[in-house]
Amino acid sequence: MTATPTWFQRFLLPGFAFKAVVIGGGYATGRELAEFFLPSGPRGGVMGMLLAMAIWSVVCALTFMFAQATASFDYRSFFRKLLGPLWGVFEAAYVLFMVLILAVFGAAAGAIVNAMFGWPALAGTLCLMASIGLFTAFGNSSVERLFKWVSFFLYGVYALFVVFALSSFGDRVAQNFSVPVATDGWALGGLTYAGYNIIGAVVILPIARHFLCRRDALVAGLVAGPLAMLPALLFFVCMIAWYPQIGSETLPSDFMLQRLDRPLFHLLFQAMIFSALLESGTGAVHAINERVAVVWRARRGYAMPNLGRFGIASVLLVGSIFIADRFGLVALIAQGYRALAWILLVVYVLPLLTLGVWWLWRNPHRVVGAPC
Repeated sequence: MTATPTWFQRFLLPGFAFKAVVIGGGYATGRELAEFFLPSGPRGGVMGMLLAMAIWSVVCALTFMFAQATASFDYRSFFRKLLGPLWGVFEAAYVLFMVLILAVFGAAAGAIVNAMFGWPALAGTLCLMASIGLFTAFGNSSVERLFKWVSFFLYGVYALFVVFALSSFGDRVAQNFSVPVATDGWALGGLTYAGYNIIGAVVILPIARHFLCRRDALVAGLVAGPLAMLPALLFFVCMIAWYPQIGSETLPSDFMLQRLDRPLFHLLFQAMIFSALLESGTGAVHAINERVAVVWRARRGYAMPNLGRFGIASVLLVGSIFIADRFGLVALIAQGYRALAWILLVVYVLPLLTLGVWWLWRNPHRVVGAPC
């Protein structure tokens, strides 16, 4: 008999998993926050981030509710229910997304290792990719444990960072927030940022299988937005101490850590960023593995072996390494993310807000699993 899911699995794990996918491509290095929010100034940036958080909560809640009601816990099943024969359009967009973010993660890992140890960037990229392949090879249980423990590590390190940063240059933060700066473009920045990251709600559907009813899915979705955005918001506030020059830094996190001048914490923070990239990349690759695993079981009658999962991950990761090496971190974020955000809004968010909401409204009592 299958054990009853715990409250952590039902209400918090999906949010931790969503944060896990978002953080690597969303704010682990600070480069993404500089790209999408700093141009609107300190106050405009905060407004844009709050808008993105609200969008995440709404879309996560609807995604989780639709997945729970239709028992669609991989993106292939989900979009076959949502888009019908057009489900392949999303898969094409998702493959592009995954290659892009893995390239970003690889470039970021390479930059971190180079900044810390002076090693070639490729060494950091290869280390990250090997770790992703290892965790994805063992399926859901391995991925869930990674999301859980890295989340605790991440929140703890961010809390320490905020304490150290505000105690060291909190006066600069307050001064820069008090200076009037135009907030033009904050809504577009928030919408774009939310758009390319919201795909995380679909990526982590294998983790959402613990819902018992629609209420679980609703609560978990609403909580996911704040769980994912809180570290980013606190990090952005600290970044404002060095506004506007920090906007041109490839690794804003490293820029601030150097000014904190705490060598041991610097290493800890960089380890946290590497862990964040690891859980984000693992979530993205795991979604592909679960999509293949569903088809594998349906056609062959038994579970896909771990070696098969590792093989799929290896092919995806090796291709992304070359993209990361070719284009670099800043160019990938500035050029690739914006285009991808609009594609995902068209093939995922708009259908969910229309067809998905209509389906949920027409089937209010549809429940998969035990009643709440």
